[in-house]
Amino acid sequence: MTTIKNIAAGARPASAAALFCLIFLAGCSALPTPPSRPVLYDFGPGALAPAPASSQAPLPPLALADVDAPGLPEGSNAVLYRLAYSDSQQLRPYSQARWSQPPAQLVQQRLREQLGQRRAILKPDDGAAQARDAAQGGALPLVLRTELEEFSHIFATPADSTGVVRLRATVVALTPAGESLRGQRVFIARTPARSADAAGGVAALAEASTQLAQELAQWVEQLSH
Repeated sequence: MTTIKNIAAGARPASAAALFCLIFLAGCSALPTPPSRPVLYDFGPGALAPAPASSQAPLPPLALADVDAPGLPEGSNAVLYRLAYSDSQQLRPYSQARWSQPPAQLVQQRLREQLGQRRAILKPDDGAAQARDAAQGGALPLVLRTELEEFSHIFATPADSTGVVRLRATVVALTPAGESLRGQRVFIARTPARSADAAGGVAALAEASTQLAQELAQWVEQLSH
């Protein structure tokens, strides 16, 4: 009898421990799943090696103002798309995709990279550099102002989409009498998306921004002569 009692007594703690584990596991399974973080995108690493030295003479310095974005939600990092076949007036954000910076800043970087290949790029308020250039008998640099009017992944059909970037560029010369308009132009770049999702739209927008920056740099070079 003593042996039977000892076995029974030893079984009770083991059963209690098993019951506790079951309750604990059941409680854990009831906990909410942590929300997944949105994927962050940018335009890629850019140039990974210095550009080869050009035999062409450098172009005059250019003052590049910050890109304004009147056509986009202010301060938003959302990756936006439009359903042109359904409601083209509505900008919709991808729920699990974000730009690493507001699109205007990404476009600003791409413009600076492209424009800076053959000239010094200044800020409009870089007074020291401008004053030094003027003191040496040179003209004040032209000022480039830009407005990002469209920057979205547009679906013509559920399976056919493009990254569309539209940018209004204005170049002015600074004179003692004030600003003098040298030129204004709207640039539009469209790149087909390789997939009908955020990743496809992001890649298409990055390629379209590069194409637009190249076209804008050529235009500004023509105005500089």
